[in-house]
Amino acid sequence: MSSRPSLVLVGHGMVGHRLLEALAERGALADPADPAAPGWRVTVLAEEDVPAYDRVHLSSVFTGTAPDRLTLGAPGFLAGHGVDLRLGDPAEHVDTAARTVTTTSGAVVGYDALVLATGSYPFVPPIPGADAPGCFTYRTLYDVEALTAYAEHAGTGVVIGGGLLGLEAAGALRGLGLATHVVEFAPRLMPLQVDDGGAAALRATIESMGVAVHTGVGATEVETGADGRARALRLSDGRRIPAGVVVFSAGVRPRDRLAREAGLAVGDRGGVAVDAHCRTTDPYVYAIGECAQTSDGRVYGLVAPGYQMAEVVADRLAGDGTTEFTGADTSTKLKLLGADVASFGDPFAAGAEATELVFSDGREGVYKKLLLGPDGRLLGGILVGDAEAYGSLKPHAGRRLPAPPEAFILPAAAGGAPLPGAAALPDDAVVCSCHNVTKGAVSAAIADHGLTDVGGVKRCTRAGTGCGGCAGTLQAVLDAAGVEKRRGLCEHFPGLTRPELYERVRTERIRSFTELMERYGSGGADGGPASSGCTVCKPVVANVLGTLAPELGLRHVLEGEQAALQDANDLFLANLQKDGTYSVVPRVPGGEITPEQLIALGETARDHGLYSKVTGGQRIDLFGARKEDLPAIWRRLIAAGFESGQAYGKSLRTVKSCVGARFCRFGQGDSVRLAIDLELRYRGLRAPHKIKGGVSGCLRECAEARGKDIGVIATAGGWNLYVCGNGGATPRHADLLASDLSAAELLALTDRFLMYYLRTGERLERTSAWLERLGGSGDGIAHLREVLVEDSLGIGAELEAQMERHVAAYRDEWRVVLEDPAALARFERHVEGVEFLEPGRGRAAVLPDGTEAALFKDAEGAVYAVGNRDPYSGADVIADGIMGRRDGVPVVASPMHKQEFDLRTGASLDDPEVALPLLPVPEVPSAGRG
Repeated sequence: MSSRPSLVLVGHGMVGHRLLEALAERGALADPADPAAPGWRVTVLAEEDVPAYDRVHLSSVFTGTAPDRLTLGAPGFLAGHGVDLRLGDPAEHVDTAARTVTTTSGAVVGYDALVLATGSYPFVPPIPGADAPGCFTYRTLYDVEALTAYAEHAGTGVVIGGGLLGLEAAGALRGLGLATHVVEFAPRLMPLQVDDGGAAALRATIESMGVAVHTGVGATEVETGADGRARALRLSDGRRIPAGVVVFSAGVRPRDRLAREAGLAVGDRGGVAVDAHCRTTDPYVYAIGECAQTSDGRVYGLVAPGYQMAEVVADRLAGDGTTEFTGADTSTKLKLLGADVASFGDPFAAGAEATELVFSDGREGVYKKLLLGPDGRLLGGILVGDAEAYGSLKPHAGRRLPAPPEAFILPAAAGGAPLPGAAALPDDAVVCSCHNVTKGAVSAAIADHGLTDVGGVKRCTRAGTGCGGCAGTLQAVLDAAGVEKRRGLCEHFPGLTRPELYERVRTERIRSFTELMERYGSGGADGGPASSGCTVCKPVVANVLGTLAPELGLRHVLEGEQAALQDANDLFLANLQKDGTYSVVPRVPGGEITPEQLIALGETARDHGLYSKVTGGQRIDLFGARKEDLPAIWRRLIAAGFESGQAYGKSLRTVKSCVGARFCRFGQGDSVRLAIDLELRYRGLRAPHKIKGGVSGCLRECAEARGKDIGVIATAGGWNLYVCGNGGATPRHADLLASDLSAAELLALTDRFLMYYLRTGERLERTSAWLERLGGSGDGIAHLREVLVEDSLGIGAELEAQMERHVAAYRDEWRVVLEDPAALARFERHVEGVEFLEPGRGRAAVLPDGTEAALFKDAEGAVYAVGNRDPYSGADVIADGIMGRRDGVPVVASPMHKQEFDLRTGASLDDPEVALPLLPVPEVPSAGRG
């Protein structure tokens, strides 16, 4: 090899760029600063006019990610290694005899080695109208930009192809506001990744989001209008789908034209034929990625196998190279239209060699299947709707599982056990398929470099920087390595838990978030303004201040700076729904309601166009209320005798009851009266998590009291009090705290129980989890009896007195807002200008060009503007999220699912696929301007 041999790389996609990085890591690229140093002089011939970008996350551009954020490689990487990147000048002809490549511009480039990384092209079925305006493919940034612009004038879109890319495209159309259809020729969605059961669960989830799915049918024609544009898609069964946009995502074909014309061997079904070293039939020419047919006869369409091929070729070009590519793991974990989908190993293993273990829950859209060999080895599996176990299962493909297979797929309520941790993985288990990183390599990096988080592991090992599906496993390896997690609440309270914050606020009578931060807070990673807080500590402190309001003399949860601490539900005193509207739930104590109140609810729902539903807590929920209409709805309900049911807060929700001794022939106690008394006593009580109650009039338990945080059952001797039960995904029967109580004794003991929970519960800890932390049905309930019944700490009277102060101070939160013009102003749909912004709180505004922006002002007065549309739900709600700081970065958390976005750039800090568009900040009107 000469000191400066020439390498020509045809194609600068993800795989081609990975080859350059792998060569650099091996010191095999020329150093432009040292002409005498050995190394390859590289010329890259790229078809697109932009450098390599992350095509895996291409769909994120539809949700606001700036295209340049997808760019691969560190700034200066190419120049630093002397790489000659020629954008927009692809290879046109290869002369293997002369070892030259001619480009479309006519340039001729010689080579000592040539690597073809030309990828694939989308297959467009040869049907009439396929080339009409309105028809698109979905592979490049240009495709995304063109589709986005065209979709502004279309109402309906159809995607032809229900595979991985097709469903991504369907999600993009839905995000663009189009009514969306998916047409798949196979009898099920994602036929290459999931089986019939998995596809059925996936289909149910997708259809529940409003996407129409048509399987087992093909497309025969794109109908066009008089203007020549697409207007409908005709199907093979005769049906017609009106559509202004048609996206072809029906598979890809290897781009092997250059190889064919150069006389290199290609596969029968396409793809440049290569050996185990990724070398073609010409020893000076290699092929990698989707354009290659590998030695196992396959063409791989995933990025992970392409990266492995790049490593093999880099080894060859850097030296003798003994590594080989003879096949790849095609495991995948994706989120498509909000549904988790994963497959690993051989998900279609069949016959006598495979035993199937299946869990299916059609109501929740969950399907899980494991395939086991006769010797117990895990052959493969499919996970749809819940892929939490993927990180534990995938590394064990081909091995025996470290726990019963049922533990990996059954929910806890059905007998599932906690998933085995990373300690159960052998060191040679591959945890990141994209970059072929083993658990041993991650563990070594943690030990050698003192890594403490997933971000550090990614930077050090590249694990998790491909598809991102292994992030959970990387965290598990960190946990197994004994990396200590933060004890405190967040970076702003690194040494204090919620109970400790509660005690400081209570005993020192701290009345504001700012005061608490000044005494005990930290500025966070940036050392910046402590008053900024974050999206974790702000709602917790708001909750604590709400709980202790009677002790501190605070009037309302939205008074003063408390409004800037609240999550959207508590800010607007209603439950945010997936479309950005709210539900309104008035209190119906014990389920008792008058005919006049029923009529008032019906008339209110009718006049405001609300959907009404009877809840499991014996109330009536009104759905679909716009934020700006909430005060008007409350006025009508208050006039009918209702008040806030506080279904939005971490507080008492309901106390459910049966009819009890009033009507039931088996009733032993007046369960309705007691339920009303309990609900009216504890209404408005803010807690670490929501609280539910139930009162049954006899042991038949019709009110399901033992599935509640507070459960009461009438007996011949009085009332039995059960505590710390819950329903939901992990149901738990409540434990008996005391029996045969009088009504007065019951109330006093319940006072003590709730106040003790408020003092000692952790953030978002239900009473059931709290009891388990205290020791469960053994030591835990014994501890509660000692503290609450026997008063071993001597605080019983104090807890009861604190509850009495809460009862005396209660005011209906809806009514208080209606009496406060400043609080009412927050319900206006749009703010008129930045001068109306409150520090730490967002407001929606309409910019001069008609764009709806979310405006935020921080504690120092800096104003930020981003798009108001949540990228995941499509609802215009970002302005209602909590503003704070994370690692020194000003962020807003979406009120939908709490993803955080950098307000300076719009980038998601949790998901590299997603970003909010940055918008211009409106000018503040000068003095004297109207």
